[in-house]
Amino acid sequence: MRTLFRRLLEEAGMQDYRVFLPRFKEAAVELAGMERDAGLRSLEPALKTFEAWFYNGRFPQKDARRVLSHMTGYSIDQLWSTASDGPLPDPVPLFGATPTTGRTESRAVLHEMRRTADMAAKRARDFAMGAERGHIGPETLGFLRDRVETIVFQYPRVPLATIWDEIAEAQDDCFRLIEGGRARPTQARELHMMATLLSFHMAKGCHDMGDAQNAMIQARTAGVCAQQAEHAGLIALTFGLKSLITYWSSKGTEALHYARQGAAECPGLRGTVAVWLAGLEARAAALIGDEQATRTALRRAHELREHVEFDDLDHLGGLLTFPEAKHLYYTVESEVLLGNGNTQIAALAERAVRGFSDPDAPDWAFGDLAGAQCNLALTRLHSGEVDGVAEAIRPVLDLAPAQRNRGIIVSADRVSTALLQSPARDAITAQDLRAEIEAYGSSRRALPR
Repeated sequence: MRTLFRRLLEEAGMQDYRVFLPRFKEAAVELAGMERDAGLRSLEPALKTFEAWFYNGRFPQKDARRVLSHMTGYSIDQLWSTASDGPLPDPVPLFGATPTTGRTESRAVLHEMRRTADMAAKRARDFAMGAERGHIGPETLGFLRDRVETIVFQYPRVPLATIWDEIAEAQDDCFRLIEGGRARPTQARELHMMATLLSFHMAKGCHDMGDAQNAMIQARTAGVCAQQAEHAGLIALTFGLKSLITYWSSKGTEALHYARQGAAECPGLRGTVAVWLAGLEARAAALIGDEQATRTALRRAHELREHVEFDDLDHLGGLLTFPEAKHLYYTVESEVLLGNGNTQIAALAERAVRGFSDPDAPDWAFGDLAGAQCNLALTRLHSGEVDGVAEAIRPVLDLAPAQRNRGIIVSADRVSTALLQSPARDAITAQDLRAEIEAYGSSRRALPR
């Protein structure tokens, strides 16, 4: 199928990636300024991604869709419709602007209206919270609750830079309300629960940036808040967080300790956080090469999964729930770390990747998808499929630098290390892939932290 996108590029002489990319980056920077979305500034499709759009009609991911629509003036549905040989269709206008003269003006109007709306909403929120300064009223808690729920939903789905300031500001507001001493006992408990969640996401953000020291400070703060809230699920969640941070820092013994401590201190949990702790234990045990402990933890995770009853954390979603797709991803990773990559494990790795194939699914997370794709690459390398390795890890290498968090870089590095140790290490494909992975990690490590 020849899409309208392909026809537009051909008629504009942009079918060459070297011509297309500067125009795309220019549009991304412009849109980032208009929508105050810093994550768009670093968006840069790889050559193979562009070719898949152009030749194969592959549908772009969410942020790329926005940039392409801004770049061309057409909606993404129009761009990926079948192109005819007749006159070009009219773009869908914004705010009634005419297709030929109004697109630039309408974008400026939309940008200004959004900027004004953001300023007005912040002023209104500050006013409402100030009006309740004598006590903490329901609207003050409501504002904070809405912000926490938005952060929980967005965190696994967007580059960290797009929500980092909001997490920090919301955490500060929550701390100030607690320290103000105006909360009634029931309000204090809810505030400590929200402080736990905000500190949890601050810790995860620091970890994703490669700052393990500040990540642990935030994780311990989340633990203190969870204890104050007397919420067993949140307490377990903070132990899981400490296990995750130390696991990706290659501290397998510490990661194993935190996962087991969380399970021991919070027995009887029925939500998926209990399954997560068992999955974390399995990965940590596999990291230090303890196969027996890994098998025991994997069995316990499976048993807990069979008796799950979703709790309040599961209903919030995001990083607070441990869906089956993520459980499968952890299972495959544990096997890969033990050096297992037979056909059965390879099939599970394929299923894990498919489990994150829909970016609109409520449990989708780009980091989990990337981890599953790296594990798939490792299982393929186990059977000597170097070309299959390259195919599996390609979407990971196509991620924009802003999305290359700590876990993703470590996962990609594991593929590079395995390639070096593989009998196929001297193959041109293996050498090229290792060089690309090295450059991939270096580009992210060079970003400000």
